[in-house]
Amino acid sequence: MSAAPESSDAADGEPPVLYERRGAVAWVTMNRPRYRNAQNSAMTYALDAAFYRAAADDDVRVVVLAGAGQHFSAGHDIGTPGRDAHLPFERRAGLWWDHSDKQGAESRYARESEVYLGMCRRWRELPKPVLACVQGACVAGGLMLAWVCDLIVAAEDAFFADPVVRMGIPGVEYFAHPWVMPPRIAKEFLFTGDRIDARRAYEVGMVNRVVPRTELETQTLELAERIAQMPRLGLALTKRAVNQAEDLQGLHAGMDSVFGLHHLAHAHNAEVAADSLGGMDVAAMKKQAGA
Repeated sequence: MSAAPESSDAADGEPPVLYERRGAVAWVTMNRPRYRNAQNSAMTYALDAAFYRAAADDDVRVVVLAGAGQHFSAGHDIGTPGRDAHLPFERRAGLWWDHSDKQGAESRYARESEVYLGMCRRWRELPKPVLACVQGACVAGGLMLAWVCDLIVAAEDAFFADPVVRMGIPGVEYFAHPWVMPPRIAKEFLFTGDRIDARRAYEVGMVNRVVPRTELETQTLELAERIAQMPRLGLALTKRAVNQAEDLQGLHAGMDSVFGLHHLAHAHNAEVAADSLGGMDVAAMKKQAGA
């Protein structure tokens, strides 16, 4: 295995993830606000370390995942100066080989099995409740991070979107869409690539609470502290029970099948377009979205 590169953002020298204990709550913050918390590998592996730390700390009962600045997360990093998809990192989410010295599907499939599908599946199983504290953009890869959380508290200014169908790709790698919202809503969400606001996300059952932006952190912490008063084992077993029910409804197998379709789309793009993303960069995505 290769050692992980220094886990800081090259643009500003700040760590990509901050970790803070607030009583019985571990507050984990994505910390690339300049880039709307776009997820490079350094951030993903730093998140993994933070979740391991929270899981191992007996004094932590609940975890909160938040994003610094105006946005929760604009998704996977597809164009910032800190993009590091080509670099090797020590692998812990799966047994696929190091992607960084491979080409084509050998590289893409191995990397995304680790940092996207593998990481998210493992974080979903963290045996403590995890709350997402969401403001501003929660887009594409940002959805994956929110969806692995047990509860989502959204600010009134939050919006959600998965626009990757514009790349010819059937949704993000952690394909939870038909389980976090009704199937017809999921199809509209994907077919159009349009944003839905926090109130609509609440109406379709994707988020638990919508609160004023100025009260987001306070109300999320209050909910986390209330949950933290419950017995640790009771919370862990209850979380496991609900996760198992979702898996019996096809979540795990469904993700496996769609992950294959996702990589079929990457391979098709690489063959007929400019690259595996269909030639779509950040500017092109914004233009198509009318943003």
